[in-house]
Amino acid sequence: MTGSLAAFDEYFMTVALNLARRGLGNVAPNPAVGCVVVAPGPAAPIVGRGWTQPGGRPHAETEALRRAGAAARGAVAYVTLEPCAHYGQTPPCTQALIDAGISRVVAAMQDPDERVAGKGFAQLRAAGIAVETGVCTQQAERLNAGFVSRCLRGRPEVTLKVATTLDGRIATHSGESQWITGAAARARTHLLRATHDAIMIGSNTALLDDPELTCRLAGLEARSPLRVITDGRMRLPLTSKLVRSAATQPTLLFIRDDADPLRAGAYRDAGIDVAAVPIGKNGHMRPDAMLSALGARGVNSVLVEGGAVLAATLIGADLIDRLVWFRAAKLIGGDGIAAIAPLGLARLADSPSFLRESLAWFGEDMLETYRRRQYN
Repeated sequence: MTGSLAAFDEYFMTVALNLARRGLGNVAPNPAVGCVVVAPGPAAPIVGRGWTQPGGRPHAETEALRRAGAAARGAVAYVTLEPCAHYGQTPPCTQALIDAGISRVVAAMQDPDERVAGKGFAQLRAAGIAVETGVCTQQAERLNAGFVSRCLRGRPEVTLKVATTLDGRIATHSGESQWITGAAARARTHLLRATHDAIMIGSNTALLDDPELTCRLAGLEARSPLRVITDGRMRLPLTSKLVRSAATQPTLLFIRDDADPLRAGAYRDAGIDVAAVPIGKNGHMRPDAMLSALGARGVNSVLVEGGAVLAATLIGADLIDRLVWFRAAKLIGGDGIAAIAPLGLARLADSPSFLRESLAWFGEDMLETYRRRQYN
């Protein structure tokens, strides 16, 4: 390769970021990290590639170094997150890089985990390894926004996915909703499920749709996320698909902290993890408490798929970080069911505000993605 060192660094970091994406939804509580090892010389060949493996181990650096073998000596390691510097289930990646003879480490961002947070860089420099940071930082932060959120805010990143008509309806007045969008858009939704750690719905959606909440893309069936149902009064039938499949598909049910313990026990007997949530001043379960509970379980990212009341609750509490909005070229009218329940806003100035990130087409359906303007 020819060109400036900065261009080299950006190119190889982009390769590492693409590798890191393979781990999204499959490595919690760890971040999804990518690493490439590049041998010295004008050809600059990649001699090792790695990404965080299912369940979070082995780490990306360990995988890349294993594949590089002896070729790692004197090479450059490009990694999307600061290498870990502490002993956990495995030795620190900093020591693996030092032992392999890496001469330079290029990292996209510092690890927000307080156990690392600059200590990895310090260990590498102390060992005589040159360290460069800040390459493709914004892309790396977006990639691991869920991990960053859990480390800094104690809760996962929350993405609200909605599929509506042009006039913002998710169903007719009779409740019919299958299917507003086409097959391509629905397949994209299943891919979203595969790249998130958890999928959340409200009790009304669970009752009306009796969903499975699994990823049904060929080859990705094993990437189905944790299923989360917010059902304060435990209305979910024990005969529902969610309950009947709980023995094989991890499922979490949020209930009120004053709920009937015998009913809760029946769900537990069916294999469901039941978590009691405190009640807020409005008499409903506190959404911030639910997200904190997920963060404590190591969940980095949550995909909220319904329904209108849950969406409004999270939006009203300023807990939605991203919007994934599918629009079908159809109209239902004012008697249809709105995608978001009333927010009680009297002024436009109080309206939640988002920035559009992307626009794409899936068949005849349009997909827009948005990100909140700032964290809470």
